Amino acid sequence: MADDSAVTIYGNTTVSDLNKKDQNPFSVKVGLAQRLSGGAIIHVTNVNQAKIAESAGACCVIVSEPSTPTSGISRMLDPAVIKEIQESVPIPVMAKSRVGHFVEAQVLEAIGVDYIDENELLAAADEDNFINKHNFRVPFVSGCRDLGEGLRRAREGAAMIRTQGDQSGSGDIVDTVRNVRKVMGKIRVLTNMDEDEVFTFAKELGAPYDIVAQTKQLGRLPVVHFASGGIVTPADAALMMQLGCDGVFIDSEIFNSSDPYKQVRSIVQAVRNYNDVHMLTGLNLRDNGGSSY
Repeated sequence: MADDSAVTIYGNTTVSDLNKKDQNPFSVKVGLAQRLSGGAIIHVTNVNQAKIAESAGACCVIVSEPSTPTSGISRMLDPAVIKEIQESVPIPVMAKSRVGHFVEAQVLEAIGVDYIDENELLAAADEDNFINKHNFRVPFVSGCRDLGEGLRRAREGAAMIRTQGDQSGSGDIVDTVRNVRKVMGKIRVLTNMDEDEVFTFAKELGAPYDIVAQTKQLGRLPVVHFASGGIVTPADAALMMQLGCDGVFIDSEIFNSSDPYKQVRSIVQAVRNYNDVHMLTGLNLRDNGGSSY
């Protein structure tokens, strides 16, 4: 594989960087995202929730607006709220920008967030163009529902891919499972392909050949891969990990339970011990006693 044709090798080996000289190399941003592997990222809406998530062992918090029944344009959260949460917890803080809204991303980078989620669930600012994430020092997270979409976002500079499922707060995990299995299934097909078939497969995916070939070589996405949507129990979190994800996002509805700390803590432990069925049994039994789902 030519050095100038690939994005990065998943790990510490740098193959190519598309960043400007004054920006963090892409390999550095991928490394920063890898620090979150094996963890749970919790959506929080205020300082109190952020403190609960941090004390329960969350690897990162992502700041979200409170869920409201009113409709309207969803945008980047007020930077003052983000800064207040940044000052309240020592763990990394992630914040959302609209798809294609590079100025919102510039603002988030300026206030010092640790990660930016170019979130397709917010109102899109640009229907045709995603942010060129190579122009920023801060690592980006991008969502996908299939392998082609995930690889396109990674080629644009996303250091983490978030396979997205249901985000209605209903606790329905079926879309997340379907989409994660779709991504993993395509990777298995790709891994077993003859080299000559990869060109056609890349066209079918709508993804650049170089990163498709790299995914074949690695047998996995070339960046950190989390799952999001409908994950509300320790068993849900362990399921995502056993399907091959590196971690999970948890919606802020978890704070509606009778004991949010215990709920978050149980999911964090399930992510860390996802193959230990005896521990998972204890976590789910303990959790079901006080949960709201």
